Amino acid sequence: MHTSREIRQQFIDFFVSKHGHTAVPSSPVVPHDDPTLLFTNAGMNQFKDVFLGTGSRDYKRAVDTQKCIRAGGKHNDLDDVGIDTYHHTFFEMLGNWSFGDYFKQEAIDWAFELMTGVWGLDPKRLHATYFEGDTSENLEPDLEARDMWLKHLPETQVHPGNKKDNFWEMGEVGPCGPCSELHYDGTADFSGAALVNQDDPDIIEVWNLVFIQYNRSPDSSLSLLPAQHVDTGMGFERIVRVLQNKDSNYDTDVFTPIFDAIQKLTGARKYTPGGHDTALKDPINIAYRVIADHIRTLTFALADGAHCGNEGRSYVLRSILRRAVRFGRQTLGTNEPFFYKLVDAIIENFSDIFPEIKDKAEEVKAEIKDEEISFSKTLARGIELFNQAAEKSTTHISSEDAFRLHDTYGFPFSLTQLMAAERNLKVDQHAFDQLMEQARKISRATSGCMDIQTLLLDITQKHQTKPIEFLGYQSTETPGNIQYLFDLDANLPELTTRGIKGRNLVAITDQTPFYAQAGGQVGDTGIITASNGVEFIVTDTQKVGDVYFHVGTVAKDATDNLICGGSVLSVDADRRHKITANHTVTHLLNHKLRDILGDHIAQKGSLVDEQKTRFDFSHKSPLSIQELTKIQQGVAQDIAAQHPIHTAYVPQEEALKINSLRAVFGEKYPPTVRVVSIGVPVEILLGAPDEEKWRNYSIEFCGGVHIDNTHNIDQFVIISEEGVSKGVRRISALTGTLAQQAIQASDKLNHRLLDLNNYQGDEFATQTNNLAKAIEETIIPLIDAARLRDGIKEAQKKIKAAQKEQGKASASAAVDAAREIADTAQGNIIIAQVIGADGNTLRDAMDVIKAKKPDAALLLAAQTGDKCAFLASVPKAMISQGLKAGDWVREVAKVTGGGGGGRPDMAQAGGKDPTKITIALEAGKTFAQSKIGN
Repeated sequence: MHTSREIRQQFIDFFVSKHGHTAVPSSPVVPHDDPTLLFTNAGMNQFKDVFLGTGSRDYKRAVDTQKCIRAGGKHNDLDDVGIDTYHHTFFEMLGNWSFGDYFKQEAIDWAFELMTGVWGLDPKRLHATYFEGDTSENLEPDLEARDMWLKHLPETQVHPGNKKDNFWEMGEVGPCGPCSELHYDGTADFSGAALVNQDDPDIIEVWNLVFIQYNRSPDSSLSLLPAQHVDTGMGFERIVRVLQNKDSNYDTDVFTPIFDAIQKLTGARKYTPGGHDTALKDPINIAYRVIADHIRTLTFALADGAHCGNEGRSYVLRSILRRAVRFGRQTLGTNEPFFYKLVDAIIENFSDIFPEIKDKAEEVKAEIKDEEISFSKTLARGIELFNQAAEKSTTHISSEDAFRLHDTYGFPFSLTQLMAAERNLKVDQHAFDQLMEQARKISRATSGCMDIQTLLLDITQKHQTKPIEFLGYQSTETPGNIQYLFDLDANLPELTTRGIKGRNLVAITDQTPFYAQAGGQVGDTGIITASNGVEFIVTDTQKVGDVYFHVGTVAKDATDNLICGGSVLSVDADRRHKITANHTVTHLLNHKLRDILGDHIAQKGSLVDEQKTRFDFSHKSPLSIQELTKIQQGVAQDIAAQHPIHTAYVPQEEALKINSLRAVFGEKYPPTVRVVSIGVPVEILLGAPDEEKWRNYSIEFCGGVHIDNTHNIDQFVIISEEGVSKGVRRISALTGTLAQQAIQASDKLNHRLLDLNNYQGDEFATQTNNLAKAIEETIIPLIDAARLRDGIKEAQKKIKAAQKEQGKASASAAVDAAREIADTAQGNIIIAQVIGADGNTLRDAMDVIKAKKPDAALLLAAQTGDKCAFLASVPKAMISQGLKAGDWVREVAKVTGGGGGGRPDMAQAGGKDPTKITIALEAGKTFAQSKIGN
């Protein structure tokens, strides 16, 4: 059997070695230079300029395998993924091209040669199509292609196709032409001729040969191109399926290694191969297909520079990720983040041909992990809300509930649609879109710095806005004049003299105490009170150049409109204090990292807000608990030392002479810089810049706002340390009240750990599992979390030892019970509950009974805690009579509120209500008798 790697290489080698093509690398799946595409969706995308006549290559023939994504936009296969066996959001497209060189004859002859001569496919299973013509456009049938195919295939295997299937167009204007498709007939009796292009899973299109010979003008007329091109695309996953003789793309070695990784990570039962209805509709199988497909999409897209987010392709990727995570949680029963761990399986199986995914592995895993954890926090509550919404109607989910799921719980609308479809419910997309538009208007002011900064640049150019004086280093409240108001809710942001309640506005003043977002520190919030008493609630502050931009709305309880003129500007002082404490501690952290880890430490980014400080730095390996302890204790000592914070503006040339002074990577500093020194006045530093002892202090270039003394930081704890990309680590930390709360939470968890000794048996296991979950879900100091996890590991060792002993006893009891059942059973249908067995020992009991009753159909049940398990075995003779194990256990499990299935000869299922086991087994008896009549 051909492996997928061999098939890919055979395709490329065929065109390179035998027909003079140049092998070219795949272009990125994210077309950064083509704003018309969300994703690269076809092999021809990288050659679009050649077809348009605006570019050229130094070769006339090319071959490659192209990474493609079809999700979102015009080409969107997302809704079909998981439901059938041959759609994917990510796929490879094998292709060969001619740029004004060979044309139809060679393309068709070589396609047939590869399929039958190299790969040995039976010509009887190949069906070719050609363009049948279109009288509305005076397009003649492509009889030329038809006749070329008839040299290789009989007339019964060459079919006309309509414009939709057999005429390719790049867009509304530009190159286009007829195409010829190759379909593979997978029917048992070669009866697929009538099913070509009917979306039948047994008759699949594997290769499309496009003959680009026309140019469509803006008036829709067609003219012949001076140079004719060939553009072919073969679905890699589909041809692998054909050559490996599988019923499904997902049964090939393209996907089976990913399935193995999913099974290992989730503990779910193995994927059931096959394209038949049972395998196709099985929820577990659907989950496997969705997750395997989606992790490929995320890995390749993120490696090529895309990100998850709220707009455009970023939103599509986030939706795909959350769709996969939901299947993992709800269908496969995962309780911990798992999706990001599958990246390793993708790298192992695809990095030989696409090395870029290995180069970006750590960055990809870090982003997926962050997204997965973020969504997991609200997933359970979102599912609960969806279930409540679904109970309100038998026909639909309200648009309000769909919007709430999206806005509050992060459920993409496509995910809500999917979950609704699973219950045969609909969602009104038009009404949902209207709610989304309202939300966009409300949030437009703070939806992204870039839009605001673009607007600000426009304002400064149109109105010659003067630089605004920043007074926030000295005070959090100052007078100021509102010079400009802009209404962001207008179709185009408009200058206005009055701020109306409920509108999103931008206010520009002549001076301000509001710090604008810069250098990792978030912008200030607060209130601007106009001379008429109306309050303008500032929700963000942005800056371009020296112009400050206050974003917000008029207070809801205002009795008048906001007017330009004199006002009082008041920063939220409590929030500012938390931010500045976090900012100052970031400087202390930066210093301690270098002091403890070495001089190679360089700042790679930061985010400082009222909740936390997040600091990225260069370092090759994860930090040990010992290193983190030293860093945390070192920062705590600086806080306790009550160092004053000193600042001064200094000529850059002089400042750079100060020993150990730190500057942010990549920053371009002005001739005069602001130096922030913790513990030593800047004047003293300048007086003796070479002193070795300055290495004991934090000294940096910084334009941010700080507290006046380290004592005001109060508490400091590190809550996480992780890698964000190759050679870059990230520390997140808390200060003040939030740090104290984390310490108190840790103390409570420690008391629970000590209290475990008061429990025995099942209760000990329950309490241990609950505590382990609480440790992962609670924000506590990272050092404490490591110690608590060590305590959990010791407790889990005790549980495993006890379970091992209990398992031995359970297996023995199950075997004894099975012997008794086998000795007393009458007839060829044996149905029984195995007392003493559980889900793990039920199969042992089955083996005992089968050994004594090999010709009997067996249905066994066991209680597993508050749930139940069923196992069925049916001999071949009874299968032929209509009794199938998969159907049998599924019917029984329904009675107990569960489900399952499997092969006709052996299947298992689970139930939720063990009190109904007896009733379920009676139902199983009736079902079996209805099939075999005794």
